[in-house]
Amino acid sequence: MVKPLQLGHLVLRVRDVDASEKWYQDILGLHTTHKMAGQMVFMSANERASHELALMQLGPDAPGPESNRVGLYHFAWEMESFADLKTLYEHVKAKDVNIAGIGDHGISIGVYIMDPDGNEIEVFYENPKEQWPSDGKIFAGKFDGGSLED
Repeated sequence: MVKPLQLGHLVLRVRDVDASEKWYQDILGLHTTHKMAGQMVFMSANERASHELALMQLGPDAPGPESNRVGLYHFAWEMESFADLKTLYEHVKAKDVNIAGIGDHGISIGVYIMDPDGNEIEVFYENPKEQWPSDGKIFAGKFDGGSLED
């Protein structure tokens, strides 16, 4: 069977593409790779990718995401280290970003934030695979990499 290599990119509908571009640059450090003025912006965290995230403008009256509808719940950006996650956590707190929660998944820890349009984003660090539980219950237990509040 043939299968995909990896997830290539995600496209989000936003109210104001310029404001969202600035937010993703300022909060997550993404860089813009291409713009279609007033319509779409293509962004990436990875210097080798054409884009990982595209933002498509709908306009100021577009309704926001609804928690009781089928569709995207959240998407996630992986951090290189736990120290990087802690640094980003302090950054989003200092910028008064809406933090929806912190998830301790045993194998990883994630910080859940909301973008200006109400899209939920997880920023997480995952322990190396050799540190995952050996019993196959990879989402059980507690993350043992430290605390975000240290």
